[in-house]
Amino acid sequence: MRRKGPRPLAAALDGISRDVAPATTLARVQAAWPEAVGATIAAEAQPIAERSGALTVACRSATWASELELLAPDILERLNRALGGSDDGPLCTLRAKVRTAP
Repeated sequence: MRRKGPRPLAAALDGISRDVAPATTLARVQAAWPEAVGATIAAEAQPIAERSGALTVACRSATWASELELLAPDILERLNRALGGSDDGPLCTLRAKVRTAP
């Protein structure tokens, strides 16, 4: 039997990562984030915490933090739809903060 060639590692890891991902709201938000906000925002900001419906997002600059706070209603709507299929999801507020360098 002959193999066609090596298979991409990403295909195998995708199935595994879904099985081992924590079942928290934050983990679900982090998975949905790039598609919900788009590549540009995803490159500049990342969700880092969620507590009682308040999502905290770390941004690269104060400019991006301000922009995300202005876009918060739209971002929350898209994330809630991605998480539960309706606008009435688990997230109610978005807090943007500037990421501090380690």
